[in-house]
Amino acid sequence: MMLKTIIRNFWKNKGYGFLNIFGLAIGITCAGLIFLWAENELDYDNFHTKKDQLYFIRENQKYDSYVATFGSTPALLAPAMQTEIPGIANTCRIGGENSTTLVSIGDRSVYASGGYADSSIFSMFTLPFTEGKAQSAFAQLYSMVITQSTAKKFFGDDKNVVGKTVRVDNKQDYIISGVIKDIPQNSSVKFEWIAPFKIWYNENESWAQYWGNNCLSTYVELKPGVNPASVNKLLYDFIQKREDQSIARPFLFALKDWRLRNEFNNGVQTGGGRIEYVRLFSIIAWIILLIACVNFMNLATARSEKRAREVGVRKVLGAGKGSLVFQFIGETMLMAALSAMLAVVLMVLILPVFNLLVQKNLAIGLSQPLHILSLCAITIICGLIAGSYPSLYLSSFNPVFVLKGLKIKTGSATFIRKGLVVFQFTISIILIVSTIVIYQQIQHVKSRNLGFNKNNLLQIDMNSEMKKNYAVVQQDLLQSGVIEDLAISNYNTLYDGNNTGGFTWEGKTSDNQVLISMRYVSPGYMKTTGMKILQGRDLVSTDSIGSRNMNVMITQSLEELMGKESAVGKTLRMGKDSNATVVNVVGVVNDYMYGNMYGKPDPVMFICVSPENASMLYARLKPGENIEPSLKKIEAVLRKDNPGYPFTYHFVDDQFNQMFNNEQLISKLSRVFSMLAIIISCLGLFGLAAYTAERRIKEIGIRKVLGASVTGIASLLSTEFLQLVLISCIVAFPVSWWMMHKWLQDYQYRIEINWWIFIAAGIAAIFIALLTIGFQSIRAAMANPVKSLRTE
Repeated sequence: MMLKTIIRNFWKNKGYGFLNIFGLAIGITCAGLIFLWAENELDYDNFHTKKDQLYFIRENQKYDSYVATFGSTPALLAPAMQTEIPGIANTCRIGGENSTTLVSIGDRSVYASGGYADSSIFSMFTLPFTEGKAQSAFAQLYSMVITQSTAKKFFGDDKNVVGKTVRVDNKQDYIISGVIKDIPQNSSVKFEWIAPFKIWYNENESWAQYWGNNCLSTYVELKPGVNPASVNKLLYDFIQKREDQSIARPFLFALKDWRLRNEFNNGVQTGGGRIEYVRLFSIIAWIILLIACVNFMNLATARSEKRAREVGVRKVLGAGKGSLVFQFIGETMLMAALSAMLAVVLMVLILPVFNLLVQKNLAIGLSQPLHILSLCAITIICGLIAGSYPSLYLSSFNPVFVLKGLKIKTGSATFIRKGLVVFQFTISIILIVSTIVIYQQIQHVKSRNLGFNKNNLLQIDMNSEMKKNYAVVQQDLLQSGVIEDLAISNYNTLYDGNNTGGFTWEGKTSDNQVLISMRYVSPGYMKTTGMKILQGRDLVSTDSIGSRNMNVMITQSLEELMGKESAVGKTLRMGKDSNATVVNVVGVVNDYMYGNMYGKPDPVMFICVSPENASMLYARLKPGENIEPSLKKIEAVLRKDNPGYPFTYHFVDDQFNQMFNNEQLISKLSRVFSMLAIIISCLGLFGLAAYTAERRIKEIGIRKVLGASVTGIASLLSTEFLQLVLISCIVAFPVSWWMMHKWLQDYQYRIEINWWIFIAAGIAAIFIALLTIGFQSIRAAMANPVKSLRTE
């Protein structure tokens, strides 16, 4: 009987009910998508069975005014730790991590990313084999373990690929020794293929054998029950005992923090990272749900007079307050359940677009009990929040007043209703301001002077054949007619590379450590990238690395550290006595941005490199040349001079844009949430405006009979709501300024928050509110007064 009553009352008020359902559905959809994204982030690396015992080795290094934290370590560290530190059960080194390599299968060639690891990777990390065995995977030196997707990429639908042979970089055959399941997307350690670490070490032993060279990633598995703090004590001076000049202080970095809490400030883990985004957007999701619930409260209390007689009759017939509360809560729960069903449909439709936005492969997963329970919990919470105040308010009506037709006192309800509208629009305005500030900050950094010209700059990865034939490749590319300049380098222009703190010079105190980044480049690199030579000359081929006395170029910031006079002609030394390496400064170039685009770049030293030691080629396209035809000409040259290798390239400006993926994600999600919050708020405002016009229909009729204009009546109906939006602006502006000011403090290079942002957000909110209520106001003002007054 109670259920029939709930359904009947819902159907009687279906117009407003559908508004509530749609608003709640949008809120639940938004919350559901964010919770799926947050779940994916929080579950990062959790699939590893030994997750509580796995650690990554990081290093702190103290320099002149700060402590820098790095993720690379010496190749000798892992075996020494495992031998000498009792609490360590196992170690694993990964060299050449995420390197893209040409793999040939018969007459077909593809690129695949991978690395070289110790065989302990299969026992430390959860990497289940579908073919082959972990124990014998690296029994042969030139063996390779691949993922299931890579097996399909290499061999199509062939089964039993173990034992098949592939050729790597057109020079060495590898035997497929195992196939593992595809590594989950939310994993920090990813690869398409993995080969024995010994291969990498043999190729790089000339410099990897030294404790002072950080060149790879080191992972550690602790024995059960071992306290990480005790291991860190032993690690603190572990490298210094073997390398007197070292300032490296290694420490354990827990798996649970690899993804979410990986930010360090002056050598101390801050607890920040992607976890801040997870918290932020989870809070926003709950706020949007709350906005949707507020819609229900507003419309339910606004229509209280319509249901007052029903409440009065029910109380006279013996219904208690408890049963009435139960009925109204039941109606809300029904709407919340219908909203949840609609939300699931919306999520299915929106999820592919959302996946593109967040660059993930999320699934609703209704077969998972946790997801079903979460959906039910959200539905119940929404039902209880949305129905709590309206049910208590409606059930409190005095039946005597109601049945006698006396006016019900609605002062407190009206005040609360206005307060809820202010709350909705306050949140919406805060989100609008945040969206504008985030967008401005991203554009501010992207438009800063980088110190080089990233536009029309092409990066091409070099392989062994290109290194051998570089002179021919260089000549043919320059003669193609589309390239202005080209040069080679061993590191990406935009990213961090090799660095050291071991250089000394005249006037530098021995304990004053300065971090200097090393870049190995060819003559013409400055011209190709667009850097300016401020003093001295460019590098020449005779400056090439190979001796203990060579010529280098430095950036302006390093020159300033070396004294007030010009650095050209000065020398820097690394090492002591006869074994010292002496470098002579022959030129100074402007500082340029790399690594952290928000901060100040470390000093850089440029050393001349030979083609065999380079890893990438940079080509400057001529101004005005069409991109596609130019690329085809470059490809034709490389196919002729570098056969057997597919043509792959990257534009530096694209790489630059990718450095802001996190910020771009925040910006996009902020825009989406702002829009959703506004839509939900407007649904409620639309309903309230419609109800206000309906409630005042006789008043409007009398005013029209007395000569009131349509404009005057529309203004009368709109004024009350616009006043609420203005109050929302007054509340939102200082709150949004404080929030965004605090957010901007995390960036050294940041914008100032301009006053016009708040004006723009306020005008946008007022304009949106006018559009929402304007339709109802004008419709009510244009209604025929005869129809509204004929019962009087």
